[in-house]
Amino acid sequence: MSESVFVESEFFMLILASFILPSGIYGYMMWKRAISRQTVLLFGFLLLAISGIVIVLLQVLRRMAKASHSLLDDQIFASEISVALYLLPALFAGIGVNIVSHVLIQHLGDAQRRYDQDRGQGRLITRQTPQGPM
Repeated sequence: MSESVFVESEFFMLILASFILPSGIYGYMMWKRAISRQTVLLFGFLLLAISGIVIVLLQVLRRMAKASHSLLDDQIFASEISVALYLLPALFAGIGVNIVSHVLIQHLGDAQRRYDQDRGQGRLITRQTPQGPM
């Protein structure tokens, strides 16, 4: 093991999963003028998976920082400051859940509309009253 976790592959994977992949996902979704529901749903699940990967990497780096001789590693990954590092994956998970729920709500609304149209409940039914003396 080297003297610092900042030169370990896990640290570089953390940077990739924390900044580069989510930025690429957000950039792609903003860049595209039209995007399918399946793609949006995939990106939502991908953000959830990324947040889980980041949490696992943070825990691995915490264990590695405790074993290293560098005090800077301990201050960042193995102290109370490390709680702030968990905010980023929480943000990704929250956005991912919102994206997934948005796609599901839209799909269920469309499915309900199609069901109502198939059953004839989508049309306004008016009653004809007899026009004559009662």
